[in-house]
Amino acid sequence: MSKTTKLSVNLNKIALIRNSREGNFPDVVAHGQMCLDAGADGLTVHPRPDQRHIRPSDVRALADLVRPLKGIEFNIEGNPNADALGDYPGFMALVRETRPDQCTLVPDSNEQLTSDHGFDLTRSGEALRPIIDELHELGCRVSLFMDPDIRQIDLAASVGADRIELYTGPYAEAHKAHNSELAALLEQYRCAAAHARDIGLGVNAGHDLNLDNLEAFLHIPGIDEVSIGHALTVDALRMGLPAAVRAYLEICRHGSHPSV
Repeated sequence: MSKTTKLSVNLNKIALIRNSREGNFPDVVAHGQMCLDAGADGLTVHPRPDQRHIRPSDVRALADLVRPLKGIEFNIEGNPNADALGDYPGFMALVRETRPDQCTLVPDSNEQLTSDHGFDLTRSGEALRPIIDELHELGCRVSLFMDPDIRQIDLAASVGADRIELYTGPYAEAHKAHNSELAALLEQYRCAAAHARDIGLGVNAGHDLNLDNLEAFLHIPGIDEVSIGHALTVDALRMGLPAAVRAYLEICRHGSHPSV
């Protein structure tokens, strides 16, 4: 199992709580700083045009927070084709303005509650190629949100991606249900990750990972980074945010979480 997997904390759910009232409580930037103080390796946001959680102002403020911090990365996720809406300037415009360390492209629509599938690059690959080229010119590492499909991963490399982020929703669902197909599904992810590394791609992972299922997933070698938000925020209600971050870091770096 990898002992060097990095943890990027997704702050969307902190913003969702903030947006349920007027004002700036909880303060997303202050909670991002709490995550970093607890040892997180980076921060992730997924701004959507409807601004249901992260707002453009959050993205700008978090970019300012992370930019001077050595070894800490800012990751912006989203659909590169998301256009301007109200004071949302459009995904690519926001990326051009803030220049994150990593840009994770996701094929979600405005109507989706959450991301639920990877790219089909047989259909969208050529359209993504100039976008990836521009992101590289901006200094961003580019990761594509992908299912554990080796044919699709080959296409991710061919269009110029630096990494893939494996969509782990099906794994999390099978793990929760104690599904008989869990072992075969984990093997599918292991083969996908190994193939990605063999062709020069880094491997991230994310979606519905939590304290119960993360350790087993990280028995897959070579996972560079996990992005976790929803479950970590829920755990923070019980444990406190710094303790929740440290519990996830314990799994990422040592393979088991402490009793809490």
